Order: sequence, then structure tokens, then C-alpha cells
Amino acid sequence: MTVEQTLRALSEKINANPHAIQGFHAIYHFLLSGDDGGQYQVTFAGNHATYSKGTPDEAKCTLELSDANFIKLVEGTLNPTAAFMLGKLKINGDIGHSLKLQTILNAYQS
Repeated sequence: MTVEQTLRALSEKINANPHAIQGFHAIYHFLLSGDDGGQYQVTFAGNHATYSKGTPDEAKCTLELSDANFIKLVEGTLNPTAAFMLGKLKINGDIGHSLKLQTILNAYQS
């Protein structure tokens, strides 16, 4: 699965049942290295999730990791705390928002 396929699937899951993002508004940037890397933006607003390539808006939180680790993070096979401690994940900005993102991802992992 590619990064864009992963983001599309996550957005579809969230938008089909937005219980974990009710009333939450935030923008996240993902700076991904690797063959399928790039810059991506995920926005939660109006009980809806969207993603785009690039980082056009200001984010509350920026996460830097490899494309492979990003997919593992979304799928729930990468522990974000362990990844952070091992240097596989770098977080810039509001740490509280990174914790909220973890809660959101956990709610939509199957």
C-alpha cells in the first residue's frame, strides 16, 4: 500500500464514522522520507478528514518519519512512543496534538 492509498483509506474510514474527531480541528504535516516519501497535510475540521500532497496551511504538529514507518503507524503496527524514543519519529510543534493523533489513529485501526 502506498502513502496516498493509506491516507485515502484512513480518510474514508474517518469520514464514514467521525466519532473520534467530533468537534476537533487541527492540521498535521507529515514529512516522509523514502521512495514514496514527500510532504502531506491532514486536516480535521467540521467532523471531516481531508488530506493533500504538500503543506499549504500552518500545522499544529509536524511529524517526520519514513514512508514505511508512516504506513505502520497508521496501520497500528508501529508504537509511536517507541518510534519517538528510537529516533524513528520526530515531532515538532504541539506534543498534545501528537497524542490526540495517536488516539484518532487507534480509533480507526482494524
